[in-house]
Amino acid sequence: MRIKYTISLVFFVALVIIEKENNIISRVSDKLALKQTPQTPLQPSGLSHILPKHNASFTTLSKTNSAFSLIKRRLENYSQHKEVVTRGRKHILLLATTRTGSSFVGEFFNQQGDNMFFLFEPLWHVEKMLTLETGGTNATASAKAYRDVLQQLFLCDFSLLESFIEPLPVNHITTGLFRRESSSSLCQESVCSPVIKGVFERYRCRTRRCGPLNLTMASESCLQKEHRAIKSVRVRQLENLRPLAEDPRLDVKFIQLVRDPRAVLASRMVAFAAKYKNWKQWAIDGEVPIDDDEVRKLKGNCDNIRLSAEIGLRQPAWLRRRYMLVRYEDIARFPMRKATEMYRFAGIPFTPQVKSWILKNTQASKETSGVYSTQKNSSEQVEKWRFSLPFKIAQVVQKVCGPTLKLFGYKFVSSEEMLTDKSISLIEDKVFNFV
Repeated sequence: MRIKYTISLVFFVALVIIEKENNIISRVSDKLALKQTPQTPLQPSGLSHILPKHNASFTTLSKTNSAFSLIKRRLENYSQHKEVVTRGRKHILLLATTRTGSSFVGEFFNQQGDNMFFLFEPLWHVEKMLTLETGGTNATASAKAYRDVLQQLFLCDFSLLESFIEPLPVNHITTGLFRRESSSSLCQESVCSPVIKGVFERYRCRTRRCGPLNLTMASESCLQKEHRAIKSVRVRQLENLRPLAEDPRLDVKFIQLVRDPRAVLASRMVAFAAKYKNWKQWAIDGEVPIDDDEVRKLKGNCDNIRLSAEIGLRQPAWLRRRYMLVRYEDIARFPMRKATEMYRFAGIPFTPQVKSWILKNTQASKETSGVYSTQKNSSEQVEKWRFSLPFKIAQVVQKVCGPTLKLFGYKFVSSEEMLTDKSISLIEDKVFNFV
C-alpha cells in the first residue's frame, strides 16, 4: 500500500499561525499529522509526460499557498462540523454484493441532481491493490482500508484513495479512476478539465468531453454539494463501519441491498462465466461437491450478508435510525414506492429528476436491458433466474444459505416444477423495520 505521509515546514508554520486565530487547533492537529493532503506533491508516474512543466520557484510558492489554504480550510471545517450536521447534510452508503442490482439502485442517488455528490465503486481500487496472488484479500487489512477510504471520501478528501490508484496520480490528475462515467458528479462542468490530445481515459465521461480527472477539482465540487452518496459491493461486514456512524462530522445512513442468493448465483454464472466455470459444469453434470471451496465461498458470502443484516435490524445504539434493509425484488416490483421510502429514510428530497429516471428505466426493452445495464424491465428481472438455474444448484444454495433465505423472506423450492411455476411466488411479504 503506497500511502505517502509528509510533514513540511510550511504546514508547521501554518498550524502555529492558525492556532493564534482559532483555538481549535489543539483538538485536531493530531488528526492532520501524518496525512497526505490533496495538495501534497506526488512522485511522477505514467502521467508525467502529459503534464505541463512549470518554473520551480513558482510551483513551490503555489504549493506553499495551496497547502496553507487547505489546512486553514480543514481546521475551519472541524470547528464547524456540528453546524454542518445540523444544516442537514446526509451521507448515504449503499452496501451490496455483486449482481444484486446495486448499479441500478445506485442510480436512484446518482440522478438526484446538482445537490448530490455520488461516487460509483471507489473501493475497486483498494481491493485491486490489496488482492493477493491467490486471488483473495486479507480481510482485516482490507476492512480497515475500506473504512478509512470511505470516511475520507465522505469528507471530500481524495488523498487516501489516490494512493490506491494505479498508475499513481500526478499532481492529483488521473486517467485511471474506475467507472468515472458512472458518477455524474465527476463529469459535471465544475470537474471537467480541458481535453489533452493523445491521452486515453478508459472510463471517460459520456455526457461531455473532459480531460483526465483532476481530483482536487473533484474535492472542491464535493464540498459544494449538500449531500454525498457512495455505492459499494466490497464491504463485507457492517460492524466494521461503526466509526463512520460515530464520526460527529458525518450523518451516515446505511442502506443494505439484498437479493435472493439463488438469483445472485444464476446472474454471476452469466456475468462472470470464467470465475464460475465450476458451477456451470456442475449444472451440466447434476452433481455438486458440497465440500468444494467454491461452495464454502458461497456460504461465507451468505453468512456475511446475513450477519450484517442481523446487526442492522437489531438497531444497536450506533445504528439507531441509520440502517435500512431493502430487497432487490421489492424495488423491481415497486420501484417508485421503494425509492420514495429510501429517500424518506435518507432525509433528502425525492426530486422530479429521479422520478423521471425511474419511470424511464424500469420499463426498458430486452434490447437495452443487458447484463451490466442500469435499464431494466423490473418485473421481468425478478423471475428470470428461475428458468436458468437448475433445480440441483438451487438445492445447494438452499442448503448452505438457508438461514439467509429465511431472514430475507425467500421461499424454498421443493421440486423443479415448483421452481419454474410462475404462479407460485418465492417472495414472502415481509416488512423490515428501519426507523
